Amino acid sequence: MTLISASNAAEPLNHAARAPAAAQRWPARGVHSILPGLLLTSLVAGTSFAIRMLPGMTTFSPLILSMVIGIAYHNIVGTAAWAKRGVTFGLRRLLRLAIILLGLQLTASQVIEIGGRGLGIIAASVLATFAFTIWTGKWLGVAPKLAQLIAAGTSICGASAVIATNTVTNADDEDVAYSVACVTVFGSVAMFSYPLLRGLVHLDPQSFGLWAGASIHEIAQVVAVAFQDGQKAGEFGTIAKLSRVMLLAPMVIAIGFMAARGTKRRTPEAGKPSALPPLPWFVLGFVAMVGINSLVAIPPDARAWIVAATTFLLSVALAAMGLETDIGKLASRGLRPALLGAFAFLFIAAFSLTLIKLTG
Repeated sequence: MTLISASNAAEPLNHAARAPAAAQRWPARGVHSILPGLLLTSLVAGTSFAIRMLPGMTTFSPLILSMVIGIAYHNIVGTAAWAKRGVTFGLRRLLRLAIILLGLQLTASQVIEIGGRGLGIIAASVLATFAFTIWTGKWLGVAPKLAQLIAAGTSICGASAVIATNTVTNADDEDVAYSVACVTVFGSVAMFSYPLLRGLVHLDPQSFGLWAGASIHEIAQVVAVAFQDGQKAGEFGTIAKLSRVMLLAPMVIAIGFMAARGTKRRTPEAGKPSALPPLPWFVLGFVAMVGINSLVAIPPDARAWIVAATTFLLSVALAAMGLETDIGKLASRGLRPALLGAFAFLFIAAFSLTLIKLTG
């Protein structure tokens, strides 16, 4: 769930515009100007992989560990001006490349294997959860952009969906970090609670896998849960989750159009061009990779390297996010967004389970 790599047309994100003046005066020297920041973000990502190898840490995603380490570094040591350009590059360009590569983890035949019933349940759960979260966010008084990020992360694929959606919402870094924290916490709750609920919900292995894939936030969390009910449940849950990831592309495009329309309506003076969000070309690259993966047989060894590279690039992007996140601003969001994340998690779990029961 992972540029210009996708697009030369993408506008700079808000965090780049908010960089300190010292960072903006940093002379443009091509690749040499981004290397220090890239080395820093790569070091943070590498540290997260090393920590994950420690006993008891395998349940934590390297993406989340990267963000946590990045936040700690930024708020204790401080991200130096010389690293800003590379950090911004990692968050913008490498993120888009990773999302494109995510397409190589899904094929059309896998989607077909889910069947019409399964795809219908997944699509309905995604759309209903997104709409419910946006509506509940308004009711709770959560900022619209923050609510959109939580909605995308809960309904699609966790942290990957949050940072992909932010390419068109352009929310504050703290909003993104808060959203990632929400989907991580409640995805972890699902990871530990779903296996305990197997006996209560009375689902066969295939249906249990479908429920996990249709409602749990991160791919790694789905795998951890579904395989506890056997090989069949694990495989079906993984495919269901990857099929759900496929909906990332149309959702990001749809949110981009929604943001563009909202920007046009808020333009204060007629005749002045509005700052529209960038067209997310990288999601088209994601779809193209799904097509290539469906037509070309990628050797298992090469596929393993692609999956590892995608995870590392996403970890670098989240390390960059952490290196620009201020804890003070994060705390100022309050508890309402966390409550929204809890409601969204409970909704997608109950809604998808209800559909599975009704159609089973």
